[in-house]
This record gives sequence, C-alpha cells and structure tokens, in this order.
Amino acid sequence: MGGTMKRIRLMMVGTALVLGAAGLHAQEAPPEQGIDWDKEFGVAEKTRDPVTGELPVDPYVQSNANAGAAPFKGDGMARAFGGKDGIRRIADATVTRSEADPRIKAIFEKHDMVRLRRTLFEQFCYILNAGCDYTGRAMPASHKGLGTTRADLNALVENLQAAMRESHVPFAAQNRFLAKLAPMDRAVTERGEKRLFRKRF
Repeated sequence: MGGTMKRIRLMMVGTALVLGAAGLHAQEAPPEQGIDWDKEFGVAEKTRDPVTGELPVDPYVQSNANAGAAPFKGDGMARAFGGKDGIRRIADATVTRSEADPRIKAIFEKHDMVRLRRTLFEQFCYILNAGCDYTGRAMPASHKGLGTTRADLNALVENLQAAMRESHVPFAAQNRFLAKLAPMDRAVTERGEKRLFRKRF
C-alpha cells in the first residue's frame, strides 16, 4: 500500500512538472495571431483610390513627351483604329492577352493592372492622334527594374497584333502604328539580344 501511494505521488509530481513546463513554454512563445507584420517591418499598405481603383504612385512630372513617340498628323489613323472606343478595346485586349500569355504573364502579376489599362489606352490614343493626353510615366522610368527582354516585347507585340486583327484594323495602319512604337524598344528593355520587331514593313 505504501509503495502504491509513493508511486501515485511521484506520478502526480511528474504530471505537475510536465504541465508546468508546457505552461512556461506557452508564456515564452507569444501567440502570432493578431500581429500586423507589415507594421512590424514598416511596410506601408497601399489603398486603392475609391474612384479610379488605382494604387497610389510616387509623384512625377506628367507630359505627353512621356508617351515615347510623337502623334500622327491628321485623324486618319484614329479612324482606322475605330476612334477612342476602338483604341480602348485594342488596349484592353492587348493587356488581357498578355496577362494570360505564359511567356510574359509573370511580368504583370505584381503590377496595378487598372492603371496599366488606363495609361496604355492613353498612350495609344495620344500617338494615334485621337484626342487624348498621356498621363503616365516616361518609358524608361515605368520599365526600370523589370528586366524586360526583347523576347518579352516580341510577345507583347504579337498580342497587340492579334488585338488589332480582332478589331479589323487595316494591315497598313497596323504596320504604321508598329513602326511608331518600334524605337521604344531601346527605352524599355534591359537585357536580351533579340530585336523587338522583325522586318515586316
């Protein structure tokens, strides 16, 4: 009987020690629930504009010169692209195709696609002389750090060409527009050896 009681007391002491140690560890390791890690590391959360849906960007000087090319003269090119509505459809279709394109979709994953759709439309609309101003950043600044290759831009151009074909833009007008955009490859690429445009026109 005495031996049994001694064993019971030892078991109780052991259990108390185990529970006490577990409680000590629980106190030493604070729970991670409710911790704002962005705040802990000084990461400011960006909030989308309630009207435009765009994320804020650092200030920059806005100018049509940032579009990277001078506009066409007259309204012939704008009409060939279907005016502002047609240009917007083409810009949107180009972005949509590029987001789904396995060759280049990774480039777009962490970018503000709402802003990209707007500024790409403005750029196309301004260059085609359809009555828009370009409010985006200059080409070198907006592509800095992306490591964009000419192969990436080839893929983007293919998506633009497909979007223009879908909108029944005449082939001659497509080529004139691509010729306007061609010199920008030097401003937006950072690596790679392939030229953006093959000689097609």
